[in-house]
Amino acid sequence: MLHKNKIALCLLLVVLLILPVSGQWASAAAAQQSSHIDAVLVMDASNSMKASDPNRISGEAMKMFIDMLSTQGDKVGIVSYTDKIQREKALLEIQSEADKEDLKQFIDGLDRGSYTDISVGVKEAVKVLKQGAEKGHEPMIVVLADGNNSLDPKSGRTQAQSDQELNQSVQEAKAAGIPIYTIGLNADGKLNKDALAQLSDQTGGKSFSTSSADDLPQILSEIFASHQKLKIVPVSSITANGSYQEVTIHVPNANVKEANISLMSSKPVDVKLIDPSGKNQPIPSANILRSQSNSYSLIKLLNPEQGDWKLQVKGVPKDKIDINLIFNYDLELDMAPLKSTTVKKGDTIDINAYLVSNGQKLQNNGLYNNMSAKLIVKDLDSGDTNEVKLTNKGDHFEGSYTVEEKHAYELKVRVEDQSFYRETKPVTISANAGGSGSSQTPAAPKDEKKPFPIWPVVIGVIALAAVAAGAYFILGAVRKANKGFVGQMVVEIRDENSGEKTYPQYKKLTAFKGKFNLHQLLQLAPELKETDKVIFTPGKNDRLMLKNVSACMIEKSGRAVDASLGAELKSGDRLSVSLPQVDKTILIEYLV
Repeated sequence: MLHKNKIALCLLLVVLLILPVSGQWASAAAAQQSSHIDAVLVMDASNSMKASDPNRISGEAMKMFIDMLSTQGDKVGIVSYTDKIQREKALLEIQSEADKEDLKQFIDGLDRGSYTDISVGVKEAVKVLKQGAEKGHEPMIVVLADGNNSLDPKSGRTQAQSDQELNQSVQEAKAAGIPIYTIGLNADGKLNKDALAQLSDQTGGKSFSTSSADDLPQILSEIFASHQKLKIVPVSSITANGSYQEVTIHVPNANVKEANISLMSSKPVDVKLIDPSGKNQPIPSANILRSQSNSYSLIKLLNPEQGDWKLQVKGVPKDKIDINLIFNYDLELDMAPLKSTTVKKGDTIDINAYLVSNGQKLQNNGLYNNMSAKLIVKDLDSGDTNEVKLTNKGDHFEGSYTVEEKHAYELKVRVEDQSFYRETKPVTISANAGGSGSSQTPAAPKDEKKPFPIWPVVIGVIALAAVAAGAYFILGAVRKANKGFVGQMVVEIRDENSGEKTYPQYKKLTAFKGKFNLHQLLQLAPELKETDKVIFTPGKNDRLMLKNVSACMIEKSGRAVDASLGAELKSGDRLSVSLPQVDKTILIEYLV
């Protein structure tokens, strides 16, 4: 009995030692993918935005976001603020193109004001969503601002009051599961990016910043794709020559609900479209919609036929036109219930996952053809994360995981192809209580007098000291593994055969803890798998440590660097990572 008490005491000590960091391991369950979203677009309408965005591209970008939404069912609200609500539009359910036009005209009519108080805009957006969001929809807030307050001195309002109100609104959004995506315009160099990043980090959104308003349509595309668990598929970047130039739009399967083709250009663009059978399709028509603005043109294909579509683009000579593609799927990913969530070390757990559409298991197997799947296992005791590749069986994914330690684990399945990804809700299992089995010591005969168990006591004390020491070092390791990152990376991918580059993507690093690899930063694109051995860890003074154990060649600021033993990156450093297997180069700039 005394030995058992010692073991219990050791376990209690470990719990007490590790408790301060246990909150870092907790993670909220991923929201189930919904076919519709409820979005509130929040726009800074202060006069300071005139310098940041003289051509009002922010409004154009917000309009493109609206155009990418589904033709029916999504809801959008708009909040324009200075130090008070300038104008507001409650959540409007989109039922037709006329509804989208109504929203876009509202954006065109927004005015400017003298002062700024970001808490006013965020507070109102949270209120609008809590009052009008549809049950089962995915809520979100998009804030476009410079992150700085300019309070009216005559109002008597203080910065402390604004900060308190903003913090309260953020906590309400977090509790309601409302992610806040922020976009900072830094044209005048006065962007308060930390303030904007904090809004996103606390609510599970993402933060972007740019010094050019011309980047806003691309950033809004990334936000739309990220929230819908989709991927932007770069199609082409062409320099117009005054004639029709043809690009291919590949629709991979019959489960595509919508295909959004965006053409970024500041000049007029004319387009023609040929379906996979070779027929010219009128634009617009019943299943092909087109929206145009000063900086973009968006073509939406509704339930498009599978195969290669030909898009013919005619622009003003020498004008650069970036063409991207976002598919929209009405799909979810489910994992079959586990036999038990209480396991033992050494137990093998069978994993099965499958795609679901409208609550029914997907019967069309074609969507599975080009998909890969993996089981993501997070050790909740150590903080380590492992990945186990699952087998694509044509209509589901299956595999197994063997419990390695007497720990608690979080399991979830992620599947992806080139254009989208899905994740199951996490499931927690525990091997803490089960152990690996132990034999019981036979009881001593009743008339046999047992000696005092001195050695078990001594061993217990030694074990206690060993556990305490081990817990101390584990705590240090856990803290290191959970150390966060700052800043962002600007990423471009150059095709060495054609010389073409993708549009710059702004990747916030604050979502990573401990370490990440370049493959994760590139959203796990299968063709770029060799980048999974280019690893980044946080360094001192907001710097990054780079380690390269791959066959990729890395140049830093134009000079080859041997990063096999580690190399340090500071803000402003640029890398080029050459991939020998696919003739592509990843161009990276680290910014803090």
